[in-house]
Amino acid sequence: MVLSPSLKALQTRIGCEFANPALLVRALTHKSFGSDHYERLEFLGDSVLNLGVSDLLYARFDRCDEGELTRVRAHLVRQDMLHKLAVSLGLPDVLRLSEGEAKGGGAQRPSILADALEALIGAVYLDAGFESARQLVIRLFEPVVAQTTLEGWSKDAKTALQEWLQGRKMPVPTYRIVETRGKAHEQLFVVACDVQVLPASVLGEGLSRRAAEQAAAKLALEQLMQMPDIKPPVAARKAAKSPRN
Repeated sequence: MVLSPSLKALQTRIGCEFANPALLVRALTHKSFGSDHYERLEFLGDSVLNLGVSDLLYARFDRCDEGELTRVRAHLVRQDMLHKLAVSLGLPDVLRLSEGEAKGGGAQRPSILADALEALIGAVYLDAGFESARQLVIRLFEPVVAQTTLEGWSKDAKTALQEWLQGRKMPVPTYRIVETRGKAHEQLFVVACDVQVLPASVLGEGLSRRAAEQAAAKLALEQLMQMPDIKPPVAARKAAKSPRN
């Protein structure tokens, strides 16, 4: 199989030249395009991704316990992070989608791009072995992990808010979508966080429901910290100050 110039350029960007180019093509093929799509490769890539990121975190945070490392890893391999990395590799320009999916903005949809990146890692694993796939994960995530601090990632805003309320025997917050804006591939979610001790719902926005919930929880924590005679614990203060997507 002869690869197009755009796929040859992608090989250069990821630092992997495929012995079996059909695997690369499959990794970039959405199920809307045909039956030989990337979902099975995605399954493999997810496992390699988690192990590669675990390897980086194990070395970076040598005094952290399993729970702390698991929480940080969950943040790093979430959809919005994979989406950003997929865009940086230029995957939107090389995805194979049906005409309808392409017109609907599928090449920019975070879920599709995140899945395609995992499939690409899986394709490298099948083509060149585990070590080549692991090295790809390290090249992608090493700069991210180098800038990661345990304080910034150990607990997200939703977790910190819930623990803060539970520690004071208050009802846990509830979340609800109040609005979605934009086209399918670039939707903006608006979520309301309801906390019993706050006078009104707190609104957060994000490119996914989860991101919007995190934004709302972060703002709720900030409001609680400003209330007289209520001082959240250190973990909650750090989560409220930490930027969230």
